[in-house]
Amino acid sequence: MNHHQSDQQPNGGFSTPVGSRRTFFHWVTLAAAGLVGVGLAVPLLSTLISPAFMRRRRAWVDVGAVDELPPGHPTQLDHVTTVRDGWLEATSHKAVWAVKQAQGEVKVFSPICTHLGCGYRWDETEKKFLCPCHGSSYDVNGQVLGGPAPRPLDTLPSKVEGGRLLVMYKDFKSGLAQSVEL
Repeated sequence: MNHHQSDQQPNGGFSTPVGSRRTFFHWVTLAAAGLVGVGLAVPLLSTLISPAFMRRRRAWVDVGAVDELPPGHPTQLDHVTTVRDGWLEATSHKAVWAVKQAQGEVKVFSPICTHLGCGYRWDETEKKFLCPCHGSSYDVNGQVLGGPAPRPLDTLPSKVEGGRLLVMYKDFKSGLAQSVEL
């Protein structure tokens, strides 16, 4: 009997078993707090991090009235555009070349030469776009006439709404045979 009495617990036989309710509720509380913490952290972190993974977002920019463009004659149109790149929002002054076709449609070109990225101009006497850097030249439709330019002028997305020409400015990589947006 002596052996049996030593197995009995002190304090009237009460002890905290290993799998008690208190331990169970402690772990349930920790798990619930962890789930709430993760539930709050995921949206917060995604809000902070997601802009860094977004490509540049560009908006349509009003560059002028379509009626003011002379048919068949390239016109340089200056405008101010806002570019959002991640958390950075920058305003910049840009220019585009617009050519109103005989049917009334407007073709808009990036102002950057496709050879090395220089700015070009329209030469009224020669009736072509000329790049001063290495002598590339383009016709009124943007096709290469001469020089080292590897491709035609890059065309920008454009649309006409309410008689106004809207353009989405984009940058392209120079020196390639195909048009690659930056």
